Amino acid sequence: MSRPLDRFFAPKPARKRRPRLPLARSSSRLRALLITVAVVFSLAAGRAVQVQAIDAGSVAEQAADQMTVSHVLPAMRGTITDRNGEVLAETQDTVRILADAKLIRTNGRGNAPMTDSDKVAAAAAPDKIAAILVQYLGGTADDYLPKLTKTGKGESYQEVATRVSAATYRQIQTAMSAEKLVGLSDESQPTRVYPNRAVAANVIGFVKADGTGGAGLEYAQNSVLTGKDGKEAYEVSPNGRIPLGDSALVEPVDGRSIQTTLDSGLQWQVDQILGDRVRQANGKYGMAVVMNIKTGEVLALSQYPSFDPNDYGKSNPDDLWVRAVTTPYTPGSVQKVLTLSALIDMGLITPTTVVKVPAQLKSGDQMIGGSGVPDGTRLYARGVLAKSSNTGTILLARKADPNALRQYYVNFGLGARTGVGLPGEVTGTLAGENMPGYSRDGTAFGGSAVSVTLLQEAAAIAGVANGGVYNAPRLIESITQPDGSSAEPATAAPRRVVSSETSADLMSMMETMAQQSVGHTFDVQGYRVGAKTGTSRKYVQSCHCFRGLVTSAISVAPVENPQVLVYVVVDSATRGSAGVSVAGPAVQDMMSIALTRYGVPQSTGKVPHLPIGPKQKKLK
Repeated sequence: MSRPLDRFFAPKPARKRRPRLPLARSSSRLRALLITVAVVFSLAAGRAVQVQAIDAGSVAEQAADQMTVSHVLPAMRGTITDRNGEVLAETQDTVRILADAKLIRTNGRGNAPMTDSDKVAAAAAPDKIAAILVQYLGGTADDYLPKLTKTGKGESYQEVATRVSAATYRQIQTAMSAEKLVGLSDESQPTRVYPNRAVAANVIGFVKADGTGGAGLEYAQNSVLTGKDGKEAYEVSPNGRIPLGDSALVEPVDGRSIQTTLDSGLQWQVDQILGDRVRQANGKYGMAVVMNIKTGEVLALSQYPSFDPNDYGKSNPDDLWVRAVTTPYTPGSVQKVLTLSALIDMGLITPTTVVKVPAQLKSGDQMIGGSGVPDGTRLYARGVLAKSSNTGTILLARKADPNALRQYYVNFGLGARTGVGLPGEVTGTLAGENMPGYSRDGTAFGGSAVSVTLLQEAAAIAGVANGGVYNAPRLIESITQPDGSSAEPATAAPRRVVSSETSADLMSMMETMAQQSVGHTFDVQGYRVGAKTGTSRKYVQSCHCFRGLVTSAISVAPVENPQVLVYVVVDSATRGSAGVSVAGPAVQDMMSIALTRYGVPQSTGKVPHLPIGPKQKKLK
């Protein structure tokens, strides 16, 4: 029988003893642990040595890069001016305004703790900034608030406005500072501006969004006008630029400026006159040039329709190019000035050479008409030009060797670019050596055997008028050099195309033509004027057919000392079918303005009235 306290004094059962690991295995684990710790510390130490000693320079450079901000400093594009220094194209100092919505939302506190007053100021900041933008940029607050309050991706880089003048942005920043507001910044964004809008637009061209020239001189002279961008780099902290931090500055090099030979005042008037004539004639387009005969300087080069280079994207692409050098056409009877010049200079005819003019004449397998007078009329060579006889011109041209006659056309500049420096210039067409008889005939009177550009034909006739000396047409007066001086670009040397005696004969013959024109279309009060008209059928490549007319007129004055040339071409006029009625009035207006504008002395002495045929009075 057990007793109550036996359980306290009974012997306890023996506990099982856990078997001990062998001493060798315990030591191995400890050794492995120690080795692992040693390797980790060795790697850490090695990396510290690499960072602090071996790669110290590169690590420091990477850290500096993370703290450095760099900006491109755009170079200013060179200006383009007219002959009097009036600006035709310039680059204005403008910026685009960026908003940091996160900075605006906290009113500059960022991630720092905000007091109650900070929160109140931050809540009001977007509306206040929007009000400032409305004040200086226009629009409404709703135009700006979505960008000032944006959250999420891109919130720190919102474009608020573009092409804002730097002066206006400074006013905005002053207003922001007065209200203790932050969150707007700017980036340089120079803007190309054309103050006179469409005036000389085709010659000047435009600048594309990427900053390169897209047409006209802006394109052709892009390497001259474009400068070299600079760069600025400096250290920043979360609080902005570090005043005494490292910085580097490479100043931009601005582009060089170009002064043209154009007279912007005259150009504007020529533009208006040409536009009026094209609209009145219901033409497709028109071209006009006013040249200084003595120098080859282009004083005005116009076309209609034109465009506004400030907003060229809204224009018809066909109107962006300079038709005066890119669009060849059949010159019509204006070409007779060159043909008769060559024949007189070769000694084959004189102004009084008599020719019996048929109503029609076979050339190749076609019949050529357009004598301008009754069949069998006897005309002087002077009369052939005055009455614009196709058949009379052909008969006179057949006196010449075709190759010899062709060489004169080549010397006049036909079949070659003028080298005026405008993009897209074409050569026109001129039959090759040993041309067949029908090509010689067609070229002589300005038919479809030949095509020219406006500037090409104008320069050729200016050469005849200038005492027989050809000057290549010029558009660039000077280019500003890096040292600030101005230099004239290289130009082709003048060349003689006909003798001075031949020149005088042709001026007299052109004066007779002006006197013979219906209604004295080309007369300018106080001046002796020479003129020639042209009308030709328009060849349409798409249908390989003739459709519509090209009408033209050219004038030189004063005849006794030619100084100014005016040439107008109108394509596809439907109101009027002759150069004298379609283009003539525009030529007269432009010549009157140019002679007065440049103070050209008026003609003196009696004006000769020479007969156009033997024993024949002036035709009415």
